[in-house]
Amino acid sequence: MFKSLVLTGLTGLTGAALLGAAVSPADAAPPAPPRPAVHWQQVGEGITSGVSGMAVVRLRHGAVDALLVRDNKEPGQNRLALLHRTGTGDDARVSVRPLSWPGTEPVDLESVSAVPGHRGQYVALSSDGHAYWFSLAGNTVSLRGTFALPAHPTKANYEGFALTRGHDGELVAVWADRGQDERPGTLNAATLDLGSGSFGRPVSREVRAPYPTKDVRHVSDLAVSSDGSLTVSAASDPGDDGPFTSALYRAGHLTTGRHGAVHLSVTSAPQVLAAFTGHKIEALACAPGSRQGLLGTDDENAGGAVAAYGFCRS
Repeated sequence: MFKSLVLTGLTGLTGAALLGAAVSPADAAPPAPPRPAVHWQQVGEGITSGVSGMAVVRLRHGAVDALLVRDNKEPGQNRLALLHRTGTGDDARVSVRPLSWPGTEPVDLESVSAVPGHRGQYVALSSDGHAYWFSLAGNTVSLRGTFALPAHPTKANYEGFALTRGHDGELVAVWADRGQDERPGTLNAATLDLGSGSFGRPVSREVRAPYPTKDVRHVSDLAVSSDGSLTVSAASDPGDDGPFTSALYRAGHLTTGRHGAVHLSVTSAPQVLAAFTGHKIEALACAPGSRQGLLGTDDENAGGAVAAYGFCRS
């Protein structure tokens, strides 16, 4: 059984005719990605205030609390924060409360996931593959352990990480090297013993974002649905001042079997679910049982923003 995140999408085909002759599918222009209208809200100004990962802490009475991680690198810069959001649309209000990291601060946190079945426990991942298992109680963060992802055959830059439950209740981790332009992203999955920080044998598949197509990071975050569907955000990042473009797409499927068997398949022609102009999405978050989700952005010099968007499935 899986307990994690899902994004749902739209499909469409376009065709054209010229002088009465149908254009073959190979010659037809690809369909324009859907561009939903969302209400973005600033959660910080400047390059140290982006959102590089996000996990829902609590959802109740129309309000959501979420844990944010930031990819800061220098001592004293914020690594974790709590977001409180109330209301909907233009009436929504957000507040952000920085949290203190216990001990030596990690460098370049890029993703965070709740530990399914363990309220108040999370794992954050840095870009170099170091993972930090911690508990959150009120405003207090307690580090429970650290471990490293399995070795990657080439130097990787990780930007996506999610935890779910497998067929027999075992913990399964999914993580991704973001890729860059001609270098595809890589999705990975394996069972994880959180107590020892040890992984089962990982399986890996390459993936390329269908959109955007320039200055593209093929994976900027990922989500796993209750049925194992894998959905990914991709982003165009030409520099600290943008302009940024992002998209959500369905990438493939995760399946688990008995005795910790993990299977990972990737779609040869990923489906674009939605595109967003002006923001670099690096965080996806859903609450169990809710269709409403949160998008988080790291817009570099323009700071960070969040928006509610109905991409989740209970």
